[in-house]
Amino acid sequence: MSRVAEAVDIPFTVGGGIGSLDDASRLLDAGADKVTLNSAAIARPALIGEIAAKYGRQFVVVAIDAKRDATGAWRATTHGGSRPSDKELFAWAREAEERGAGEILFSSMEHDGTRSGYPCAVYAALSESLGVPVIASGGAGSVADIAAVLTTGKADAALAASIFHYGQYTVAEVKRQLAAAGIPVRL
Repeated sequence: MSRVAEAVDIPFTVGGGIGSLDDASRLLDAGADKVTLNSAAIARPALIGEIAAKYGRQFVVVAIDAKRDATGAWRATTHGGSRPSDKELFAWAREAEERGAGEILFSSMEHDGTRSGYPCAVYAALSESLGVPVIASGGAGSVADIAAVLTTGKADAALAASIFHYGQYTVAEVKRQLAAAGIPVRL
């Protein structure tokens, strides 16, 4: 990972397999700007505060992979959406913020990979209920989808993958189109 930090001149966030303060420390020491916690935070929520206390909340992103359960409530999941938890999306996001998360990365597992758009109403409600930035993930199929989640969905940032992996757009094209639509982006 330190080779990555030496090779790029942009901030980057690392997630996956971070289960302790020592894990987070190693990543920070190797050049990561932030760590993302999901399963470990659900299993041991105090980990959020431990990392935030040592490095600051700006270092801690709590990722919440969620989907609706049989009652229609959004539930946090682990293991790529295959294992439901007892954590309801909004309550868990507020708890994560209270424990020291500096950002929430909410991935709609129902929309992930579908390129059918983000569930903007859910993002708007989540953004309005928190005092930290919300990153939207799951559903980007077009620049219009990204613009919608950043405006109607009130997300602070949007994550997209398939549209880039399959060559539908370049990052530069998306940024230019967002800027043309009046959405602030770094060009």
